Amino acid sequence: MNVRRGFTLIELLVVIAIIGILAAITFPVFTRAKDSGYRSSDISNMNQIRSALELYKQDQGAFPPALLGYATGYSNFTPSDSDIIPANLVAGALYPKRINSLEILRPAYDRGGTEASKLFTMAKWPNKVAAGAGEDEKAFQRFGPTDGPVSRCVDTSLVTNYYYNISGYDVAPAGPPSAGPGNELRYTLFWTGYTVPSSCNPVDAVGSGNDNPRQLGYTDPPDTTVITWNSFFRDWANGVPERSGKRDLVLFLGGGAKPYDSREVFEKSWQVNP
Repeated sequence: MNVRRGFTLIELLVVIAIIGILAAITFPVFTRAKDSGYRSSDISNMNQIRSALELYKQDQGAFPPALLGYATGYSNFTPSDSDIIPANLVAGALYPKRINSLEILRPAYDRGGTEASKLFTMAKWPNKVAAGAGEDEKAFQRFGPTDGPVSRCVDTSLVTNYYYNISGYDVAPAGPPSAGPGNELRYTLFWTGYTVPSSCNPVDAVGSGNDNPRQLGYTDPPDTTVITWNSFFRDWANGVPERSGKRDLVLFLGGGAKPYDSREVFEKSWQVNP
């Protein structure tokens, strides 16, 4: 008579343990491969943005005020989810003439965060470096994170800027995912007190030979000028980025996108150097 026997409890536990060990080994490998793929994709897209901007400048003689364009409503300057012009219908500076997909403007890890259900967003100013002793304060960033939303002058009135959420290189989350809603500015023509007015009447920002030349709004900004940056790869600890390698990606006017120390970008934003 044939006797059929199953696995013993010890044999089952050994198999489960082996599977667990293999999973522990392979999961980090897959995670690193995914992360590396996302970084390569974002670097490629950021370099496409740089090329598109150069083409735009050749055609128009200057860089655009926003990569995708400001979000507006069909019947109202202030957009609403029910009245906003869809991003794919906007004839912006880069899309659809100079880049063929809006996904080029969306970082790989950008899933909208806490504002995923909204099509548009306001933005605050990023962190800024204070002028040192003897330095010209107006040559440094005009506003900071606590100075209210980013605005611009329209017909002598100061109006809030609204941006499409899909464009993660115009604006992007300012802090760790647990920090809640709030995006910060990543692309703009001007940053400093010489170029960003404190009010629209009178306009007090007319440029200066003493200003920081690393701003896209000037006629011939140097290659070290920052176009935008990607912070979606940051590792956070206690509300600030960890110094665990060059996790941010910074797009410079000359030389393209480069990995950069996350803490330094967090603290200096557009004022970092290649």
